[in-house]
Amino acid sequence: MAYSGNTGMRRIIKATIYSWQGMRAAYLHEEAFRQELLLAVILLPIGFFLGDNGVEKALLIGSVILLPLVEILNSALEAVVDRFGEELHELSGRAKDMGSAAVFLAIVNLVAVWVLVLFF
Repeated sequence: MAYSGNTGMRRIIKATIYSWQGMRAAYLHEEAFRQELLLAVILLPIGFFLGDNGVEKALLIGSVILLPLVEILNSALEAVVDRFGEELHELSGRAKDMGSAAVFLAIVNLVAVWVLVLFF
């Protein structure tokens, strides 16, 4: 990557702007991200109140935040694959399937953490 010349606060501000642009793009173009964001809006306060201590709260909240994070990475991967070419290719399909599997594992993680923390 080329050196941008941005350092200090200027770099932090630009990085924050780019991050918000990414969040906005995910929200505007990805239905799954919107659904997961709605789930997060519901579960984050619940996790904060249901956790008995800091560790439980961190596990409940962290597992919720992990899901849209992985969704954004999956969407970015899909965008790059689609940008490279729309033709069917084994490696493109494999990359997309692996991104989808990562989202699935984040969902499994969320459910497992919530069940273990709240019921065991």
